[in-house]
Amino acid sequence: MNEKPIIESGVAKILSLAEETKYAANGIVSRTLLRTANTRTVLFGFAEGQELTEHTSTQHAFIQILSGECEFSIAGDPQNLKAGDFLYLPPNLPHAVRATTQFSMLLTLAKPAVAEKCEALSTETKTKN
Repeated sequence: MNEKPIIESGVAKILSLAEETKYAANGIVSRTLLRTANTRTVLFGFAEGQELTEHTSTQHAFIQILSGECEFSIAGDPQNLKAGDFLYLPPNLPHAVRATTQFSMLLTLAKPAVAEKCEALSTETKTKN
């Protein structure tokens, strides 16, 4: 994916995710919103019935369902997700997704060292309070 991101790293920008989401009849449209050295944020629009077959990622995946409904299979265990749901997938966990209705999702991928550093900071902040 060498698509030019919609947001330039280092420049503040507000986007309407609903307006930026694109759909294709019988297809999946992905648009890279932001890419940094350690993260990538991608907006997906799935037509009903479309799917991504089982795969893994070496990165932490943070997924927010924005609209519609889908079925996420996580290590072979199907889970129904709908608008407003949030899913976290650790690195190397097999997963697949199928659109049960037209749906959109926001995916943020973070390299493991970055995500672990954020987790350590969060834990440190909680223990100080």
